[in-house]
Amino acid sequence: MKHELIAAVDLGSNSFRLQVGRIVGHQIYPLDSFKELVRLASGLMPDRKLDAASQGRALDALRRFGERLRDFDPADVRAVATNTFRVAKNGAHFLPLAEAALGFPIEIVSGREEARLIYLGVAHTMAMTNGRQLVVDIGGGSTEFIIGHGFTPIQLESLYMGCISHSMRYFPGGRVDKASMKAAEMAARQELQTIVAPYRETGWSQAIGSSGTAKAIVEILALNGLNETNSHGVPEITRTGLERLRSMLLRAGDVGALRLEGLRTDRAPVLPGGLAIMSAIFREFELERMAFSEGALRLGVLYDLLGRYHHDDLREATVSQFMQRYAVDRRQAARVSQTAMKFLQQLMPETDARYEQDAQLLVWAARLHEIGISVAHSSYHKHSAYIIEYADMPGFSHKDQLRLSRIVLGHRGKLERVQPMSGEPHDWLLIFCLRLAALLHRVRLDTDLPDVQVASTNRGFQLTVDIAWWTASPLTASMLEEETQQWSALGMNLKIRRERRESLC
Repeated sequence: MKHELIAAVDLGSNSFRLQVGRIVGHQIYPLDSFKELVRLASGLMPDRKLDAASQGRALDALRRFGERLRDFDPADVRAVATNTFRVAKNGAHFLPLAEAALGFPIEIVSGREEARLIYLGVAHTMAMTNGRQLVVDIGGGSTEFIIGHGFTPIQLESLYMGCISHSMRYFPGGRVDKASMKAAEMAARQELQTIVAPYRETGWSQAIGSSGTAKAIVEILALNGLNETNSHGVPEITRTGLERLRSMLLRAGDVGALRLEGLRTDRAPVLPGGLAIMSAIFREFELERMAFSEGALRLGVLYDLLGRYHHDDLREATVSQFMQRYAVDRRQAARVSQTAMKFLQQLMPETDARYEQDAQLLVWAARLHEIGISVAHSSYHKHSAYIIEYADMPGFSHKDQLRLSRIVLGHRGKLERVQPMSGEPHDWLLIFCLRLAALLHRVRLDTDLPDVQVASTNRGFQLTVDIAWWTASPLTASMLEEETQQWSALGMNLKIRRERRESLC
């Protein structure tokens, strides 16, 4: 990051938000914010594909955000997409259109990564307490639950229920009656029962709500006198207030007939679903009251960016934890990493805008390429790739995990297995670097490597090696010859030039 301004884009299932902040030391001061009501989740058709109307609304909003971010460095912007992007079956087609409209890459984060970022945002806005905090964030398509202490999350969960999806399913057209409310609450309680027991066992001293549903409820309760005030006079959500609001909604029979201070027209259609989920949460978690925090996903994204700015990248900690968990041979990982980076430096100028990002990805791939050995040595690269793709990796987006998985899968064995997977063109360059480094370090000893030079060609790569070393290393020479066949099967060339050492210098 080169500038003092950073930006977070939160592509939620209900609304899209842009937050711009200024870095001062280890703090972020909000400067500018935008909100666009997109209701992306409402565009999910029965086959879970996004309809054209919702895509159009999303692209229009992203173009407006893109204008505000036009002068930002790519490293200073992080855009994250949540549940609707996760579940949309045509998301792979829509994502490139969304990225083009915004002008920046978009990360589709997992539910638990979303929960982690939410907690980070809440933790930076609430007064520190000695006890644990239960944070609940009811979004448009999913609800996140976090127990944490200080800035550290302890438990993270994401459940597939949100104010839009619940409202559409149980309260079509805004109609509300006792039967539909009971069904909506019961469905939410059944989802909650999968996590309630371990959360109660961990325990918490304070419950906190964040994001739109919690904010709407706390404002309605306060402005309409439905909620008793706590000893500090701070508005919050209470069990009594929820029951009163529920009764008023049932009497109205239709959300359109509800006349309440603080109930915005854009929030009204999704209030019944959000209220049903919140009521179920209070019942299952046995809550009497819940505070509210303005901190949410977008603020968490900003502070996560700040951590990377100060070289405190959670992804680095995650990689180290995986190396420890899967008993990685750290000396071998270091050998492969150093040699792979040597090749990347020959192939890609450090002035390239992609260099820093690709270099970091290559190092992580080198450090994790052998984690699959803990499962089985046979075809361990497949196990490594599977773990990286499907494990919870805090700090990594789903796209990052897919790229890492693809590079690790390609570090040995048949390259044809990698070809059907979607990926970025630069991935082949990273696969080549990692594959060649792993091959040259197959003996797993701290021995001097030959002077191998690499270069890119129009259709692949070229290796230049010392002819004396080549003659004295028949096993390695044989493996390198086999490599030419692997790349040829992909329609790419790997040319090996053998020259005397004098001509290499």
